[in-house]
Amino acid sequence: MRTFPLPGNSRTGRLLGLALGLWVVLAAVARAEGAGGSPGGPMASMIVLGAIMLATYIAIAFELLHKALAAMCGAVLAVIAAMAFGLFGAGGYETVHEIIGHDLGVLGVILGTSILVEIAGHSGLFHFISVNIVKRTQGEPKRLFLYMIVLTVLFCTLLTIAPGTLIMVTLALAVTKELKLDPKPYIMGIALAANSGALVTFASGICTMMVGAKAGLHYMDFFRVTTPIALLSAVVVWAVVRRLYRDELRDRGDPVERAKRVQSFDPWALVHDRRIFWRSAIILLATVAGFATAQAMGVGLDLIAMAGGAAALLLSGFDTETAIRKVKWPLIVFFVGLFTLIGCVQATGLLAKLAGGIEALSGGNPLATTMILGVFVLVLSGIVDNIPVAATLIPIVVAMGQNGMDVTPLWWTLVVCANLGGNSTPVGSVAAVIAVHALEKERNIRIGWGEYLKAGGLTLAIQGVLALTYLWAFFEFDLFPEG
Repeated sequence: MRTFPLPGNSRTGRLLGLALGLWVVLAAVARAEGAGGSPGGPMASMIVLGAIMLATYIAIAFELLHKALAAMCGAVLAVIAAMAFGLFGAGGYETVHEIIGHDLGVLGVILGTSILVEIAGHSGLFHFISVNIVKRTQGEPKRLFLYMIVLTVLFCTLLTIAPGTLIMVTLALAVTKELKLDPKPYIMGIALAANSGALVTFASGICTMMVGAKAGLHYMDFFRVTTPIALLSAVVVWAVVRRLYRDELRDRGDPVERAKRVQSFDPWALVHDRRIFWRSAIILLATVAGFATAQAMGVGLDLIAMAGGAAALLLSGFDTETAIRKVKWPLIVFFVGLFTLIGCVQATGLLAKLAGGIEALSGGNPLATTMILGVFVLVLSGIVDNIPVAATLIPIVVAMGQNGMDVTPLWWTLVVCANLGGNSTPVGSVAAVIAVHALEKERNIRIGWGEYLKAGGLTLAIQGVLALTYLWAFFEFDLFPEG
């Protein structure tokens, strides 16, 4: 008879341990209810749903499950628990659809931009831009590193963080291989600078879009509030990584030979049809302009993104099914699960209680609340992942606003600190995950937690001090736009 060994330190073993821990919590709640607690009472629902959310975040943080699967499992358990506790009231199960519907705009932006970026990339547009800029460096390592940082911020600003990072990582791996350079400093710089790029505009980052949409922040206000700290934080990335990897960035070999090799790069190599190339460029620029003017026109960013994706499909001749298959479906599944989970937890009143706890800790002082929230987000975003941290804190900030607090500074603090907070670890942001995994997969070079923490942690420490000081100045001098 076949036997199945008990898992030891394997991922399965850790999952079973996590499941057992969750079961113990739920059993304790059930026993407390049986001993005289109120069945289905608010405290019981908070404990059960809170435990499910915590278990989901642990599975994401320690990579026990793919984050999309973890969010799906958490959502299913949360919905079952919410139904059992009667949290949806008269709305019943239809409330789940309402929860997801509140954030459909974010999903629409991801869907539309994924299609547009895939087609624009296939046209050779990004390769053309990148190679023309790289040729200006003559292959000199330090200059190349600087240009990579600048390009990363630019692409993440225009294309959102995930596709921008993917394009830059692909470019960096190809160029460093051709020039026989160590790819580590370039990949590390891209991973960290991408989170700076995500701060520049309303549509640059996932956390930025989530917070901006819920808070009703204006697109043009980002240039006033977050763009300066985004550029300053990118300078910090350049300085820290350049210092830590100074040996890897030292100029070696024959500079004349290297310059010749760089000049041999053909920017038109991936452009197979110049008509599609120019159409893609025009559609991309029109989409970016649409993002900037969407609020003035009274439409959502999702409509602009979907229009850009549809126009690219219509005018490029690109196969529709192929383009749709390239959509970041795991990210969309992750968001659907995450939004459902948080909506169920919010229905228990737990997040409102946490909001009250933060206000009590700060004594109701708005500046103290802003600083406490900033530190909390900076630290937690690197441990879990900045997306679920931002998503969880959004309803908490909403609850603070309902309690009478001016939450405008809190929204901007959440935008800045959630994006920068993802810099500290290799699981803190989507950019870090893309960059580190691509380096290991394509070049068999691993950046371990210790090495990443050294660069990312130091970068975050400096960025965190600058960001909190910057936000304090905005608060003290009343520079935040009116909500």
